[in-house]
Amino acid sequence: MSDPTPQHDGTTPSDRTAPTDATTGLPADPTRDDATSADATSADATSADATTADATSAAGTTADATTADATPAVDDRLQEVTGAPHLMTDSATDSERREGRWSDALRSIVNGSVLTTVLAVVLALIASGVLIALTDKDVQAAAGYFFARPLDTLRAVGTAVGGSYSSLFQGSVVNFGAPSFATAIAPITRSVDYAVPLIAAGLGVAVAFRTGLFNIGGQGQVLMAAAAAGWVGFSFDLPAIVHIPLTILAGIVGGAVWAGIVGLLKARTGANEVVLTIMLNYVALYLVSFMLRTPGLLQAGGSPNPISPATRDSAVLPSLFGSRFGIDVGFLVALVAVVVVWWLMNKSSLGFRFRTVGENPRAARVAGMSVPALTVWVMVISGALIGIAGAYQVEGAVTTGFTSGIDAGIGFDAITVALLGRSKPWGTFWAAILFGVLKNGGYAMQAANGIPIDIVGVIQALIVLFIAAPPLVRAVFRIPQPGARRRTRKNSERKAVAA
Repeated sequence: MSDPTPQHDGTTPSDRTAPTDATTGLPADPTRDDATSADATSADATSADATTADATSAAGTTADATTADATPAVDDRLQEVTGAPHLMTDSATDSERREGRWSDALRSIVNGSVLTTVLAVVLALIASGVLIALTDKDVQAAAGYFFARPLDTLRAVGTAVGGSYSSLFQGSVVNFGAPSFATAIAPITRSVDYAVPLIAAGLGVAVAFRTGLFNIGGQGQVLMAAAAAGWVGFSFDLPAIVHIPLTILAGIVGGAVWAGIVGLLKARTGANEVVLTIMLNYVALYLVSFMLRTPGLLQAGGSPNPISPATRDSAVLPSLFGSRFGIDVGFLVALVAVVVVWWLMNKSSLGFRFRTVGENPRAARVAGMSVPALTVWVMVISGALIGIAGAYQVEGAVTTGFTSGIDAGIGFDAITVALLGRSKPWGTFWAAILFGVLKNGGYAMQAANGIPIDIVGVIQALIVLFIAAPPLVRAVFRIPQPGARRRTRKNSERKAVAA
């Protein structure tokens, strides 16, 4: 670094001449020298800045290395503990999840068909209670002075409706006034006895419904099954272990053949199965009536009445818990039928094809399924299940000889049972139990309170009415329609996005 103080070099001003340009020999331009000097100075400054930046970068790298060396190693276990959520936060998350599960479960119950079915039964009982009150003589008498003593009318209504339903319950489920436990539970066993043919016939109708077919011919199929099973039951003398299954098999074949005719006609000609089954009901009724009036066919020998001989003891279904209770082997057969139908419709490839045809026949054809063949098979299986009900009628319900009224309305009640059970095997089972309770309790209600047995038919009809109108049931109980909240939420989200 040079000293900034000027020094005397021993020359005079005359000796110090201006510098010349080496190329031209002319005096150098001082301005050009100043510019060149400035450029040189700028270049030096730029070089100095670059050097400084390099030094700074190196210093930063050295500092980072020093910091890295100085930072102590952290244990992975400490990192895991530090990263774990706080206990309070975790508990809150679990609570939110539990609340979400409960809300989802509640939403599925509200939006499901089970709640609608239960509420439909409740509405039917309420409407039937109004009818019972209106037709009761004590209520009518008390209503004459309602404005003078309104409590008398309300008390009479409560006595009439409450007493009727109490008699129905104690006569069909549990008798609380019975002296022993066996006597107390005897009513429910008789109700199960009424429900057995409804279970089998309801399963047959439900299978057809799931496949998109309406088997309204349960009456004719029960009649033909009863005729076939009854003939086997009184014509042969066989051991019970052979005679009972053979009689049931005869009923299955009778119902399957009669329903198979409908399936074959629909598959070959495209005829409507509703019309076919209804018409065949009349054909079966008059055919069985003819056979019951013809000696050598179904008419009992030596009897002028249109009635069949009594079923042999070897073909009668034995009781499971003794003659005091109504449950017999037929209930086990019905349970087996429920399990078989559940497996058939939900676990087998044939059931998958049945459900596919029921949901979309065109898609089934595109997938290579033979819709006509499946139609025949569905009707055959449906008639076979209804045939179990016909066989039960002559083996368990009426064993002293049957008439043309052996069907007892089971064919049409089975339609109601299948609708109430949502065409599901176990739903049909419980619906049949309910109808068995209503039928058995109706007689007790009539005997104890003088209520006409026809009120049971009114209850069943109202159940069908409310089952067929779920929006009406939801509107009465102010239950939101399925998906209503979801649609509202989606609409609000769309409005938010649009805003």
